[in-house]
Amino acid sequence: MAYDTQTLIRLDKAHVWHPFTQMRDWIIPEHEPLVLVAGHGAWLEDSLGRRYLDANSSIWTNIHGHGHSTLDRAIRKQLEHVAHTSFLGFTNPNAVELAARLVELLPGSSLTKVFFSDDGSTAIEVAIKMTVQYFQQTDRPLKRGFISFENAYHGDTLGASSLGGISLFHDRFKSHQFPVTQIGSIENLEAIDGSEIGGLIIEPIIQGAAGMLLWPPGILKSLRQWCDENEVLLIFDEVMTGFGRTGKYFACQHDKVYPDFLALAKGLTGGYLPLAATLTTDKVFSAFLGSYEKAFFYGHSYCGNPLACAAALANLAIFEEQRVLQQLQTKIEHLARGLHGLQELANVREIRRAGFIAGIEVAGQNGQSFDRQDRIGAQICVAARNHGVLTRPIRDVIVLMLPLCVSFEEIDISVGAIQKAITEVCGPIS
Repeated sequence: MAYDTQTLIRLDKAHVWHPFTQMRDWIIPEHEPLVLVAGHGAWLEDSLGRRYLDANSSIWTNIHGHGHSTLDRAIRKQLEHVAHTSFLGFTNPNAVELAARLVELLPGSSLTKVFFSDDGSTAIEVAIKMTVQYFQQTDRPLKRGFISFENAYHGDTLGASSLGGISLFHDRFKSHQFPVTQIGSIENLEAIDGSEIGGLIIEPIIQGAAGMLLWPPGILKSLRQWCDENEVLLIFDEVMTGFGRTGKYFACQHDKVYPDFLALAKGLTGGYLPLAATLTTDKVFSAFLGSYEKAFFYGHSYCGNPLACAAALANLAIFEEQRVLQQLQTKIEHLARGLHGLQELANVREIRRAGFIAGIEVAGQNGQSFDRQDRIGAQICVAARNHGVLTRPIRDVIVLMLPLCVSFEEIDISVGAIQKAITEVCGPIS
C-alpha cells in the first residue's frame, strides 16, 4: 500500500497532540517523524518502506512480535461474533475464561478475583479506590493513607499520579492530588505509624520510568511482613514487569511474595489491544458484599471487552504452546553477555538489568551527568534509529526492552546499534 508521507506529516503537525512530547520541537519544519505503517515479528516498517527493530516493544507492550498469526487469528475469529458488549450487568465468555486463566497463573497466591479495566493507570485507580472503600466498609475509615516510593511512576490519571515520585511528571499537579507518604527505602518504614495507612505500592524488582532502577534483594518479603503487621494492603504494579519481562510470568514470582492487589496491563494482550486487570483476594472482595451501597461503583465503557480478552487469551496460549518462558532464559543470558561489552564504553555509567529489561545510563567521561537541556539520551535514540533500531530514553538512560520473540541475531543488532549510537553522540562532547 502506498502512503502519502508528507501529507500525513503535515496533517499530523496541524491537528495531533502527542503524549510525552514537546510539540514545539515536533511541529518545526525540520522534524520529520516516522510514520509507522506495518509490523512483522520484532520489526516495524515506516511509510517509506524502511525497517526498524522494535527495541522498546512499542512502549513496553509487545510480547510475541507484530503480526503474530495466533493473535491475528483470535481477533478475526472474535470479530465474526461481536466486537464489544457491555460488562456492566452482563458478562462474556472471553472475559470469564481470561479471569480464570490469570488466577491459574498465580498458584500459591490468594489472588482469586479479577477486575478488568483499560490500561495501567486505570488498573492502579482500581486498587486505590478498592483500598479506600475496603477500609471504610471494615470499620477502619482512618486507614486511608498510601505509601509509595521516591522516583515511582504508577500512571497518569490524577489518582495514579498521586502515587508518583517523578517531579517532571507529577509536581505541577500536587495541589489536586491526594496526600501520599513517599519513602526512599524500606528502612524509612520504621518511622511510619501504620494505623492510618491503607495501602503501599511498589513496582517489583525494578522501577521502570525512574530509569530502570533495581530494588535490593528481599525487599518484597520485608514489605509483605510490614504490611501484614500493620494491616496495610500491598499493591504490586506489574504493568511493565508482567508477562515474561523479568523471566517469569510476573516479577513477584521470583521471591514468591504475593500482594493484595496485582495490577496488569501493557503485555496482557501481547501488545495488541488496550486491556488491564486488577487482581485481588477473597478477603478484599467479601468486604464489598451486602447492601447495594457497598458495591464497587467504578468501571469504564470497555471493561472486559471481548475483542481484547480474545487477544489476551491468545497471548497466554502462545506462552504455553511455544514454551516462551523456557526459550527466554537463553535469550536473557545472551543479552547479558552483549550488554557486558557496552560497559567498556567510556560514556556508559551503569547498566541495570532485570531479566529481559535493560537500562543503559550514559554520562560524561568524567562521570558527571550531562546537562538535561542537551537531551543526550534522545540524541542517542535518534542515532540508533539511523542504524535501524527504535527505542526511547528515560532522560539519559537508554531503554532496551525487546519483544520476547527476538532471535540472538536481533539481540545483537539492537545492542550493536546502541553501541554505535553512544559512540557517535557522546564521543565528541565528553
